[in-house]
Amino acid sequence: MILVIKVFPEIITKSRSVRKNFIGILRRNLRTILARIDDGITVQAFWDKIEVSVPEDSPHKQYILAAVQKIPGIDTVLVVDKFEFDTKEDIEKIVELNCCERVQNKSFVVRVKRSGKHSFKSLELERSCGGVLLRNVPTCSVDLHNPDEMISMEIKDNYVFLISQRIKGLGGFPLGTQSDVVSLISGGFDSTVATYQTIRRGIKAHYLFFSLGGKAHEAGVKQVSQYIWENYSSSHKVKFITIPFEEVIGEILAKVKNSYMGVVLKRMMLRAATKVAEKMEIDALITGESVAQVSSQTIRNLAVIDRVTEKLVLRPIATMDKNDIIDIAREIGTEDFVKNIPEYCGVISDKPTVKADFAKCDEVEQEFDFSILDKAIEAANVESIDKVLSVSDSKLTSASIVSIPEKGQVIVDLRHPIEEDDKLEFPNNDVIEIPFYAVEKHFPELDQGKEYLFYCDKGVMSEMHASNLVDAGYRNIRVIKF
Repeated sequence: MILVIKVFPEIITKSRSVRKNFIGILRRNLRTILARIDDGITVQAFWDKIEVSVPEDSPHKQYILAAVQKIPGIDTVLVVDKFEFDTKEDIEKIVELNCCERVQNKSFVVRVKRSGKHSFKSLELERSCGGVLLRNVPTCSVDLHNPDEMISMEIKDNYVFLISQRIKGLGGFPLGTQSDVVSLISGGFDSTVATYQTIRRGIKAHYLFFSLGGKAHEAGVKQVSQYIWENYSSSHKVKFITIPFEEVIGEILAKVKNSYMGVVLKRMMLRAATKVAEKMEIDALITGESVAQVSSQTIRNLAVIDRVTEKLVLRPIATMDKNDIIDIAREIGTEDFVKNIPEYCGVISDKPTVKADFAKCDEVEQEFDFSILDKAIEAANVESIDKVLSVSDSKLTSASIVSIPEKGQVIVDLRHPIEEDDKLEFPNNDVIEIPFYAVEKHFPELDQGKEYLFYCDKGVMSEMHASNLVDAGYRNIRVIKF
């Protein structure tokens, strides 16, 4: 199988040197990600495209196709079959053997692009191949303008490249073509979509989480953050930084005027984020704020909040409607995470200001003990994003691991719905499907007289959630790894 990667159109408009650099980075990103799936894959860059050659005997083709759809910088992926030919009749036979099923009960058109010297012209080949399909498939018809199926092929010298599938890519720029940023992540719709939009633009995002209290909330944010990284930016390593903000919240509640609490909390977060960014030599911060969505996000309040930092503050979803934000979350697979992450409100003002005064905000902060903020920043915990869910690095009690289920044990498939291509089947065991982001919520509803074996592809989610529930007092949970 050959994949022809068409790069995002904006890349083509760049200068020669920038275009070459962007395509080179995209090639490296593809190699990094696809080599984890099949080390026999080769990736070759050209001036306007990239070709990925997949071994014909590879058992991972569906995973390869799923992966390339989530790599920033790709506009379209063409799945291509390559054939050698000597005569026009050879090409007609190739079309007959490979395309008849595609045009059953459909209208179609044949399109040919040709380079090299041949005894036939492109239009002539289109007509003759169309005739082959009409003769062999009585239920098909030709439609030159709005066909149900397009039979596309490229002829280069004595090779035919027959396009069997067109897949829409993620678009945007290749990851790593822009500078790094620190993304303030809360686990909600807004911050997760803002982070995704940032990654899609070729920007490597490190995750900064302010812990306002609650292990369940922090675990949920780590899960969705790792999901975003693993699916859309795993070509690059990034950091997950946690800053304990409980004492900061307590100081705001005790010292800050009620109507200014929300704005001051955001200012404290930006101050802390600025310190983190300075230490990492990063110039910009990402937030999930959307203008006028809540009281702290009016134009004036955002201006007052930004006054405390010299870093560039980017807000990718600033002018988006909430419904559009939720639609993107659903499309990228984070919606269900967000719905199952426990909410934690740090401060709630009964009459929050929507037009904060610059001088007044500075005044209400004078009573705040900034040594508490400094202490929180010093206590920041920095982890590699691929390690944030490791049970061995946590204080959780590890659940025992088995490789073969005993009769009567129930297998709990924790995989994300988009990963469940291969259904689990066991002759002596029931299998139930509960996505990992919902299992801690729904496990208490199960029959506690049975023993449950948690399963996921890599064992990370199954171990973490099993250990969480064991810590919560459940003794009927183990982890199964094949």
